[in-house]
Amino acid sequence: MDLSVVIPVKNEAGNIAPLVREIRAALDGFIGYEIIFIDDGSNDATAAEIRQLAAETPRLRLLRHTQSCGQSAAIRTGVRAARAAWVATMDGDGQNDPADIPKLWRLRPASSEVAPVLVNGNREKRQDGWSKRSASRIANLIRGRLLGDNTPDTGCGLKLFPRALFLDLPYFDHMHRFLPALILREGGRVHSVRVNHRPRRSGVSKYGVFDRLWIGIVDLFGVMWLKRRAGRPHLRDEPEPDADPAASPALPSPALPSPAVHMPRWERKREKWPRSTR
Repeated sequence: MDLSVVIPVKNEAGNIAPLVREIRAALDGFIGYEIIFIDDGSNDATAAEIRQLAAETPRLRLLRHTQSCGQSAAIRTGVRAARAAWVATMDGDGQNDPADIPKLWRLRPASSEVAPVLVNGNREKRQDGWSKRSASRIANLIRGRLLGDNTPDTGCGLKLFPRALFLDLPYFDHMHRFLPALILREGGRVHSVRVNHRPRRSGVSKYGVFDRLWIGIVDLFGVMWLKRRAGRPHLRDEPEPDADPAASPALPSPALPSPAVHMPRWERKREKWPRSTR
């Protein structure tokens, strides 16, 4: 298992089956993967549609919240249940293109010993209304200026990151919008890559322009507070102990202290005075 594709959904019946077909077309034979849908309190046929697809797609899993908890909570539920070391997230409305996942995958570091990294999608040609595009452009400008995350599109749902890194981040509602700043806070790196964006196939958006605006302002100050109080201790490099005693010359044993010699009290007093005064 190389990759877990985590997809939060709420009332997205009609978008699930085409999305699963596209993920399979993009990843079958490319890497080992699983698909995890998190149903965040849907009241339509979303869960039934996922169950039906799971019967013919063994690598597909469904997790359900008893009530709607929000996109960040749904992503966290999926990441915690993921079986792979790397996680790709995407929106469940079909606007993210699964064909871009291999592009993000190729940009990941080959070694797990390097600094933590996030590969973030950048929707340069967004297929949304004018008001949503304008609000996102303004939000990204303000966020980039105050947080210094240097990420043109933090709101893109298509992201790739190590599972362990995400679980180490401070959790709060709406944190998924601030992943670049939070990962930079951990001393990591963020790569932005251009990705495709498509019109919504069916259903309606779950967010309004002003909902994102006011909630984003409050969260922005919270992330600024977190950044100012970030502390990353660095371990001092210590020489590794030699596992093979024959590989290094034996060191001389330290001189042991001489055993204590009992002296009478009068003899100890004499030792305190110089010989010339006796």
